[in-house]
Amino acid sequence: MGSTNDLRVGAVIKYNNDNYIVETCEFRKPGKGGAFFQVKLKNLITGNKAENKFRSGESIDFVRIEKHPYQYLYRDGDFFVFMNNESYEQVSLPNTMVGDQELYMKENEEVSISFEGEKALAVEIPLHVNLLVVETEPGLRGDTATNVSKPAKLETGASISVPIFVNEGDKIRIDTNTHSYIERIKD
Repeated sequence: MGSTNDLRVGAVIKYNNDNYIVETCEFRKPGKGGAFFQVKLKNLITGNKAENKFRSGESIDFVRIEKHPYQYLYRDGDFFVFMNNESYEQVSLPNTMVGDQELYMKENEEVSISFEGEKALAVEIPLHVNLLVVETEPGLRGDTATNVSKPAKLETGASISVPIFVNEGDKIRIDTNTHSYIERIKD
């Protein structure tokens, strides 16, 4: 158990008998009434979002989370199979736990899996990933002066907007939070 003073972004708490991760936490002290924390939460299992006000000093049940590095092996129907890099133990997790992160997951890439005891709670891919462009229209010569973008299909099947100078076969870095192009990678 903890109190609202321990609330931080990224903390996992029990809320409505489910595990939620704190996405935003803002302390407010209005002119009338008591101080409170305005918190936005995300359910670790379903991905549903919730918003709540916790009174200042209120008791909160924090969940102890351990993160371990795993290697993404392959997809098996509605499940993704991961392997612990140290013990070589494999774990299958449902696609609902992975969500849209699957768009940027390549086989043999490392991810982080959060556990509460033996129960897997969440899969996190790196903030930036490098992927190969497999399909895009060729850029027109002279269009580099403007901020023009075009759609590109990546090796994982994801589609994003890239600058006009990116061609098929280029390796690019992508921000997995915003689903956006960062830069072209030179091998």
